[in-house]
Amino acid sequence: MLHEFDLRKEITLPATPEEVWEAIATGPGIDSWFMGRNEVLGGEGGSTRMTLGGMAEGSTITAWEPGKRFAHRGEEAPDGRFMAFEYLIEGRDGGSTVLRLAQHGFLGDDWEAEYEAMQEGWDMYLHTLAAYLLHFPGRTATAVVSAFRPGSADQDRAWSLLTGALGLPGDPAAGDPARVTVDGLAPVEGVVDYAAGRSLLGVRTADGLYRFIHSGPERGDVMVLGHHLFAPDADAAKAERAWQDWLTALFS
Repeated sequence: MLHEFDLRKEITLPATPEEVWEAIATGPGIDSWFMGRNEVLGGEGGSTRMTLGGMAEGSTITAWEPGKRFAHRGEEAPDGRFMAFEYLIEGRDGGSTVLRLAQHGFLGDDWEAEYEAMQEGWDMYLHTLAAYLLHFPGRTATAVVSAFRPGSADQDRAWSLLTGALGLPGDPAAGDPARVTVDGLAPVEGVVDYAAGRSLLGVRTADGLYRFIHSGPERGDVMVLGHHLFAPDADAAKAERAWQDWLTALFS
């Protein structure tokens, strides 16, 4: 049975409407704070495409008003499911911008858990968008890293292993120093910039935004890494292999 939902979020961003538009309505901009690799063929009737974990999802652009409104709707599944997104941009005095997000569609029988996961996920990704616009203005990610470890561990153990590997206390807070060494890569040194529950953790460095996400048992206890690297010499393929090996070793 399908369950209709309507999710809404609002955030004030430290950027102009034009800068926010570049971040939410272009492929390189989206790559710098959201999931996967993204492509946008602009204009009403155009398309978006996100590739993550070897799978691609596309949508049709239903509204295209640069600096004001961007909306797109995904393809409808055989059972009637679909997702539609709308971003509304409003400039404010002092160079800031209010971004309003609306997500609408249908979820399956486990809709309550899915809806809660989307709520929490959007809170983290909108925070990441704000961090991107504040700390990396005028830049886009030179490398996007995605790695997955299904069956990592239950939430408490996964959180303990992750925070321990990053040199963090069991209940990290914003500003806590984090450090991890991954074979084949330069040491990652930064500070916690996001922590929610025992499933979402963000670390910001001088040249990257690192995101760690743990799903619950209903989704296979998967640990997901989604890192946005801004160093000009960042090698996405090399970093992705190294982080995948790190995940495998951490949760072996």
